[in-house]
Amino acid sequence: MSLWGMALTTTSRPPATPPAPPPAESEPDALTIGRRIRHLRLQRGMTLGELGDAVSRAPSQISMLENGKREPTIARLQAVAKALGTSVDDLLSPEPPSRRDALEIELERVQRGPLFSALGVKPVRVGKSLPTDALEAIVSLQAELERLHSERALTPEEARRANTELRADMRAQDNYFPDLEIVARTLLDDVGHTRGPVPQRAAVDIAKHLGFTIHYESDLPHSTRAVIDQRHHRVYLPSNGIRGRSDARSALLQALASHVLDHAEPRDYGEFLRQRVEANYLCAALLLPEREAVKHLREAKDARAISLEDLRDAFAVSYETAAHRFTNLATRHLGIGVHFMKVHESGAIHKAYENDGVRFPADALGTVEGQHVCKQWTARVVFDVEDRLSPYYQYTDTPTGTYWCTSRVSDTPDGRFSVSVGVPYAEVKWFLGRETTARSTSRCPDESCCRQPSRPLAERWDGHALPSARPHASMLAAMPSGAFPGVDTTAVYEFLERHAPAAG
Repeated sequence: MSLWGMALTTTSRPPATPPAPPPAESEPDALTIGRRIRHLRLQRGMTLGELGDAVSRAPSQISMLENGKREPTIARLQAVAKALGTSVDDLLSPEPPSRRDALEIELERVQRGPLFSALGVKPVRVGKSLPTDALEAIVSLQAELERLHSERALTPEEARRANTELRADMRAQDNYFPDLEIVARTLLDDVGHTRGPVPQRAAVDIAKHLGFTIHYESDLPHSTRAVIDQRHHRVYLPSNGIRGRSDARSALLQALASHVLDHAEPRDYGEFLRQRVEANYLCAALLLPEREAVKHLREAKDARAISLEDLRDAFAVSYETAAHRFTNLATRHLGIGVHFMKVHESGAIHKAYENDGVRFPADALGTVEGQHVCKQWTARVVFDVEDRLSPYYQYTDTPTGTYWCTSRVSDTPDGRFSVSVGVPYAEVKWFLGRETTARSTSRCPDESCCRQPSRPLAERWDGHALPSARPHASMLAAMPSGAFPGVDTTAVYEFLERHAPAAG
């Protein structure tokens, strides 16, 4: 992974314009081979009949070969190459022989693909009579059709699938990204921070080291936490408080993380999610450096006194950041399997991670986010605990074993959320709070656990209740569109235009 490179930009995907020739593929296909044969034949002034005679084939067969409608055998290619005075390697080159050929190949591929078939569009004959400007226009329209088709495909189902795949990848490596740890350590070394918590001064030094100045503005676009102006090397943060955060370092470092990691415009929702995870990870790795955080956690384990609150306080970060960072380091450095949940007060899972065998509720696609947590789990019970100052600990017996969790509730503009970290019963010996007597039993996914009313309650009210649902606005909507989903690109551009320094 590169440490320096292209910065995160806020450019959106422009309307389709006449494209450059398609990039060469690793292996040539029949269309490209055919176009190269035709190009060389015409260069040598040969007709279809003359080339056919030279290789003992009818002109119609040569035409099919040149139009990519027949896969050539090696023997056929050898004969054609000899007749054209070239090599088989030349015929097998993946490069189209000209821009015109590249456009023709692209149009042929599209017309043979599923999109044109699904739309019922009548194919256009690709030949000399089709002007190059018309060919470019058709290929551009096709590119725009594919873009719109992909945008419409960003349904909640597609997003859930991408999120499930990403969580599986994170589990496979115990949520530990060694390349990102190296990047964080290098940045901190570059600004002279060698030990201890990272002060705000060090975060500012990192911005300066990367060539950025920091500017606080009250009119930052509502859909953003920070904006980077690549042209003028500026980072914009809100002057009226960091939205949803109590730590200015976090917003700054997260914005810079995308720059450091060469994040460009994501090609799909899966890449968008992965970029967000990487930026969040690097930000946490800067705020809780691996060497110091692991030293703290190992000492706590030796004392059988691991505490998320102590980790939070030692590095002056939020509880959620400390919880995330613990999941990065717990398995790799402490040998402890762990699970994490961020749950809305409605009971819906907002974020989740596990590698300790706990079974989260999931839909048919394996998606956890958006599913409702059992009311007996720590992440739900904690909402009813009056003491918000002390950590809440609980054991929960589940069909897959007993788990101990520590949980806290925080207030946000989007409602209350609980953040919980848990481990299997065998690992609780390392943690503060293991002496708790709070215990619950969850039989979920058995619906009789908490999703079905008791028989007396059902008998009393069945047929007499007519609730009005309060669905989330996103239930039936497509995923947010745009280069960076959910970001109002127009507002970002207008913001940058207002605040760009005057031309010198």
